[in-house]
Amino acid sequence: MHPVLFNIGSIPIRSYGVMLALSFLLGIMLAYKRARKFNIEPTRIIDLSLVIIIAAAVGSRFFYVIYHLNEFSGHYLDTINPFQSNGEVGLAGLSMMGGVVLVLILTPLFIKIWKMPLWETLDAFSPSFMLGVGITRIGCFLNGCCYGDPTNWFWGVVFPPTCAAGWHFPGMDLHPTQLISSAAGFIMFGILLLLERKPRFRGYTFLMMLALYSGFRFTIDFFRYYEPSMVFTNIGGIDFSNNQAITIVILLAAVASLIAIPKIAKRKR
Repeated sequence: MHPVLFNIGSIPIRSYGVMLALSFLLGIMLAYKRARKFNIEPTRIIDLSLVIIIAAAVGSRFFYVIYHLNEFSGHYLDTINPFQSNGEVGLAGLSMMGGVVLVLILTPLFIKIWKMPLWETLDAFSPSFMLGVGITRIGCFLNGCCYGDPTNWFWGVVFPPTCAAGWHFPGMDLHPTQLISSAAGFIMFGILLLLERKPRFRGYTFLMMLALYSGFRFTIDFFRYYEPSMVFTNIGGIDFSNNQAITIVILLAAVASLIAIPKIAKRKR
């Protein structure tokens, strides 16, 4: 594992942060390149990208903090202050689904404010999200976070004691959920681009992105380790995470829309 790639003076440059920044950069470049295809002014892509970056960061941090308040007891300023009370620099602790939810709320709002075409804009950005998942989860693996439960499967990975996975499960084989998620992100990225080759209704790429990602995320979470505070409910001895509760709602909404929109369009003909 390589949680820290290098240091600039006393400031560590963390692998997760680098991969996250790279995912945003490449995602923005891709959306910018796709703008003309969807009759969108490219400069608006940059404007909306800034909204997405801020919403993703704030939502991810907020979602992590509310389920890990005990970590900040007595030093609550650490929830927002990059200069932590223990001397570390950075905000360790993000929960991706919080960012996804806030982005889904704010993006349509700013699209409307800036009078951009709603479905076309969402379609233009959708492959960027999947590309971002593929890149960012590599950072998770290098950082030793977002790890899986103990396993006897052939792909088990033993993490060093210098990362969170190694602290919780020293010397134990764990599901490499980060690498599986990364591979799935790249695969779903390719699927979206292939599906776009056949003309369909506006919003199709966006809805397929939601359906593919939420379906995968719901499944992979059965193999991920979660603290008790992140468990939404237990059914038949199986834990379901808070993230799974969110993703199942997104999945059902996306599938329902994929079925309903073509039917509505046919009735209007």
